[in-house]
Amino acid sequence: MESSFDLLMQGFATALTPMNLVWAALGVLLGTAIGVLPGIGPAMAVALLLPVTYALEPTGAFIMFAGIYFGGMFGGSTTSILLNTPGESAAVVAAMEGNPMARKGRGSQALAAAAIGHFIGALIGITLLTLLAPTVASVAVNIGAPDYLAVMVLAFIAVTSVLGSSRIRGFASLLIGLTIGLIGLDEMTGQQRLTFGLLPLADGIDVVIVAVGLFAIGESLWVAAHLRHTSGKPIPVGRPWLGKEDLRRSWKPWLRGPVIGFPFGAIPAGGAEIPTFLSYVTEKRLSRHKDEFGKGAIEGVAGPEATASASAAGTMVSMLTLGLPTTAVAAVMLAAFQQYGIQPGPLLFQRESDLVWALIASMFIGSVLLLVLNLPLAPVWAKLLQIPRPYLYAGILFFASIGAYAVGGSSLDLLVLFIVGLIGFAMRRYGLPVLPAIIAVILGPTAEQQMRRALQISDGQVIGLVNTPFSLTVYAVVLLILAWPLLARFLPRRKAVDQERERDEDRTEV
Repeated sequence: MESSFDLLMQGFATALTPMNLVWAALGVLLGTAIGVLPGIGPAMAVALLLPVTYALEPTGAFIMFAGIYFGGMFGGSTTSILLNTPGESAAVVAAMEGNPMARKGRGSQALAAAAIGHFIGALIGITLLTLLAPTVASVAVNIGAPDYLAVMVLAFIAVTSVLGSSRIRGFASLLIGLTIGLIGLDEMTGQQRLTFGLLPLADGIDVVIVAVGLFAIGESLWVAAHLRHTSGKPIPVGRPWLGKEDLRRSWKPWLRGPVIGFPFGAIPAGGAEIPTFLSYVTEKRLSRHKDEFGKGAIEGVAGPEATASASAAGTMVSMLTLGLPTTAVAAVMLAAFQQYGIQPGPLLFQRESDLVWALIASMFIGSVLLLVLNLPLAPVWAKLLQIPRPYLYAGILFFASIGAYAVGGSSLDLLVLFIVGLIGFAMRRYGLPVLPAIIAVILGPTAEQQMRRALQISDGQVIGLVNTPFSLTVYAVVLLILAWPLLARFLPRRKAVDQERERDEDRTEV
């Protein structure tokens, strides 16, 4: 039986043929270009290109899809950093520190940190995919509803605890997101919730519309409201490369990110959203420059971006070995497999060995192409900031509207988009962070479903939510996060008391 290394080398031989290289490069370019447009992420790109690939043979089609996936993730982080407008949900965290960096004239450095982070994350993630796919898949099979719920509660608590000027505002934002997530049909009873009798709302509000509304529309309205009070001068682009200090502060987050991202990508727990938030929390806790967070700390770009890329590789584990799509892109790719009469699952590596290993090899190639194409282009992308802001944000409103309309082709989607945009504007006005609302909309319905499933399994006993070692461990971490501010209050005071005692002793000696 051939080893994974031998099969991977065969995959490289297939993926490095001139035509397949063209498909990989085309996928990366299309993914980046489409990811840059607010609201049009890689999932929509793959879905739109599905009909185009009918004439292609499967290997070429999936090599292009992989390029679109990784390219779309980087493209989404580009608009997050430069315009505070994520192209897709995995790029939401990049806006936290990347956009303040761009406003300080360090947009090129933020983009370079993101590009290198994506490359390192993809390299480590795909290597782990090659080596550990069967093991990670077997672990993922054993994770049940209480464990999924615990992980999502951890994501909710983590993101509300580190963002905004107060925890109360963070939880208020979380509540807004959970409320939006309730809109639509109850999956278990079929009853309508918060639809106001409007039939189109029975399907709920698409996450893309909420993300684009809160970020793109809310940001545009906020800037427009304050345009008279600001100078309106173009933001300087800055030098294109990372300095020694930037590299010193980035290399550890680049390596930590994949450790967080890959396992979360491999289990059905919401794709790259949870690990990117956890990576941000981790970097903030470990950084020596805590005062810079919220004002443009490069660690807050490097870590989450490496995490997102590794999570994308991890997503392929459960999709290829179990046939379980954990993200929207994986779901569309699963449909593409079925389009070719191929069923992902435990036997895929045996029945379609050439296709699978060519796909994995193309991910290595695509990540290299992504770095080669986008690192030199960082200053070019950063020049988007030099467009006069009235034109820039008018363009964002235009593309955001097109992206929202493309989701369902309904004029009601546009109305919902601008209502959500007004909510985003109000949240900025009253100091509520936007991110908890986004993660609540993304994970809220799934968390509710997992909670009800766990309660059903335990016949309504609350103990059914915490009856596994994994869930107990996660809830212990949640309690630590909640209790940490109370614990931290005593530590500085004790230190201050000790210092005061030392001063008193010194005075006494004198």
